[in-house]
Amino acid sequence: MQPSEALGVAAQVAVTLAGFAGIVVVFRPQSVHQWSALDRMRLTLLLMNSVAPLIFALFGMLLLSVDPAPVSIWRWCSGFAFITDVLVFVLMRNNPKQRLPLNEMQMMSKFTFYGVALMALAGVVFQVVNFAVWNCFWAFFVAIFVHLTAAVIQFLRMLLIAPAGEEIMNDEMRMTKPEGMTNDESGQ
Repeated sequence: MQPSEALGVAAQVAVTLAGFAGIVVVFRPQSVHQWSALDRMRLTLLLMNSVAPLIFALFGMLLLSVDPAPVSIWRWCSGFAFITDVLVFVLMRNNPKQRLPLNEMQMMSKFTFYGVALMALAGVVFQVVNFAVWNCFWAFFVAIFVHLTAAVIQFLRMLLIAPAGEEIMNDEMRMTKPEGMTNDESGQ
């Protein structure tokens, strides 16, 4: 597969994942402003991990459209991906609105968190090495792959895991149901 074809496919997948995020938002019972901080963070990660590979792919296609294509095209793409990832990480980390309460931090899956973090670290290392030494398409494409994989993981988590506050709400409703009353009588 030629780099231009791979970048085009990656851009289409990124747009599709961002569109699926919109579908998830529409079919949730509450508006986004009523979601827990953890669920809003998951949505933010899904959207960011969909938009980043789209921008990377478009940047690569832009450089491929230059005639003649620059010799160090993949070095430039990796440098752009590295700078973008670092800037987004720094800006997200310093945003007080993105901070999660301790009880919601404990609800996060450690396996998923550390797995995606390790994958992201490997992607960043590939970008640095590709910028400094290799100048290869596949190493740049690793950044796109990492972001798309993280987006798919977030999308599946949003689909398969109940909203963060829903389990607590269901437990409270069970506790407040009068004794001897069936689910039909209590409206549940």
